[in-house]
Amino acid sequence: MATVELTTANFDEVTGRDGIVLVDFWASWCGPCLKFAPTYERSSEKHQDIVFGKVDTEAQQEIAAKFDIRSIPTIMAVRDGVIVFAQPGALPESALESLIEQVQALDMNDVRQQLAGHQH
Repeated sequence: MATVELTTANFDEVTGRDGIVLVDFWASWCGPCLKFAPTYERSSEKHQDIVFGKVDTEAQQEIAAKFDIRSIPTIMAVRDGVIVFAQPGALPESALESLIEQVQALDMNDVRQQLAGHQH
């Protein structure tokens, strides 16, 4: 599956549904972002069950501001509408695959309980 361009119009809808969504925050002037893009694309072809989204931080400054993106590329993982990972820096392919495996292995009931515990 090819990557999906995320904008203010579709971001909440795409990241709010069940399943895993990876988000790559990038910009056309960012060298590391452009180097990471083929790795991200290859991974999207391997994992048909995951949505791979991209946010152009220049065109979508509102989304970048909402998530306080200060450094790009930043990779965010969302599962069942819950942000479970967000970290700046381009990942080597092995680290990206490891991240996907970890997100797939999460017990989302456990994650929701932990989140509920932090809100008190």
